[in-house]
Amino acid sequence: MSVKRTDPRTEKTRRAIREAFAELLMQKELQKITVQEIADLAEINRVTFYKHYLDIYDLYDKVEADLLIELGLQVLELEHVPQEEFYANLIGYISKNRPLFRMVFNPNATGRLREKMDRLLTGLFRQMHAEQMTAKLTDQELDYLTCYRTQGCLALLSKWVTGGFAEPDAFIAELAARIDRNTCQLLRNRK
Repeated sequence: MSVKRTDPRTEKTRRAIREAFAELLMQKELQKITVQEIADLAEINRVTFYKHYLDIYDLYDKVEADLLIELGLQVLELEHVPQEEFYANLIGYISKNRPLFRMVFNPNATGRLREKMDRLLTGLFRQMHAEQMTAKLTDQELDYLTCYRTQGCLALLSKWVTGGFAEPDAFIAELAARIDRNTCQLLRNRK
C-alpha cells in the first residue's frame, strides 16, 4: 500500500497561512481576523486560503488539532526519559514551532488550546508520578502534585513564550528539569 505524500508546495502554503494566522492572533481577537488579512500576510490569494480551509474557525480548529496531535506524540515519545531529556526535547519542539506556541499562550486566543495542553500534560505527569515515585502517595497527594507540576510547567512556558523567547532553549529546559527534579526529590525524602 502506498502512502500519499503531501506536495511540498501545499505544505509551504499551509505553513504560511498558519504562521500568518498565529501572527494576527497576537494582534487581535480571533473573531476580528479576516481571511483577507491572512491572505495578505501569507502572500497568497483568498481562493488559495479557501482551498485549504472553510473559514477562520476551521483554520483555528485544524491548527489546534494538529498541534495537540504533534505535541501528544512528542510527549509520548519522551514519557520514560530523564527529566533533562524530556524538557530539552519539549522546549526544542516549542522553539521550532514558535508562531503556533505564541498563539497558544496569547491572551487574544480562545484559551481552548491551552486548556487542552493542560489536560495533556496533566495526564502525562500523573502517569509519570505514579510510575516513578518511590514514596507512597495518596490519590489526593498525586492529584495536587500533578496539578503543581503541570501549572508550573505551563507558567514557565508561558513566561518564556510571551517574553519573546528571550532566554536560550537550553536555559529554559535546564531550569524546568531542575525544578522538577527538586520537587520529586522532596517527595522521595518525605517520611
